Amino acid sequence: MKFAVVSLMPEMFAAIQDFGVTRRAFERELVTLTVINPRTFAQDRHGTVDDRPYGGGPGMVLKAEPMLAAVNAAKAQLGGTPPVVHFSPRGKPLDQALLAEWVASYSAMIFLASRYEGLDERVIESVVDLEVSVGDFVVSGGELPAMMALDALIRLLPGALGDESSKNDESFIDGLLEYPQYTRPETVDGRAVPEVLLSGDHQAIAQWRHQQSLMVTKLRRPDLLKRRGVSDQEARFLETASKKPE
Repeated sequence: MKFAVVSLMPEMFAAIQDFGVTRRAFERELVTLTVINPRTFAQDRHGTVDDRPYGGGPGMVLKAEPMLAAVNAAKAQLGGTPPVVHFSPRGKPLDQALLAEWVASYSAMIFLASRYEGLDERVIESVVDLEVSVGDFVVSGGELPAMMALDALIRLLPGALGDESSKNDESFIDGLLEYPQYTRPETVDGRAVPEVLLSGDHQAIAQWRHQQSLMVTKLRRPDLLKRRGVSDQEARFLETASKKPE
């Protein structure tokens, strides 16, 4: 999969290319990344890419001309008609389903990482296909959200993970949060690993993990459970579990 990112801080993206699962994906040529700095397309010798907002107010706004030129350069490098995604607090929430949709639908994408007080609205109107948000909070720029999206997307690419089955058990894949995990030793500070995980009974382990996922999701993200829905059997389990003493 091919990506291009428009960013004033291209050096930040070394983090995703040089470490961990994503580094291995780049080494295996499963993914490519081009980072384009809009300062390259500034129209003065100072490399100016921002200006004061019309109507007054604090901060600066990214100018339309260099941002549009950078996006056009990204399109030229990737070829075709890749979608342009802008990271913004006012965007659609980024979730696992949307990421899976992107992987299934596109071979190339452009991420637009703005800064300061935002981006001239005419850029959004002209070239942005979708605005997305990584959460109900504000960060200093779109670089970190873009890297989060890149990391999550790369994990979904075939061959990116050492064990392909591992991504099937992660949070949000089935609309649920992941079940608790344990490793050696069997007892830590008097807390023992649940016996079922030591039993070797794979069917019982799978059932326990699914039930734990249901319980964790109900306690911590009931909104996910409401959106996903539950089967009659799951509903009976949750009702029984909620009646058990602590």
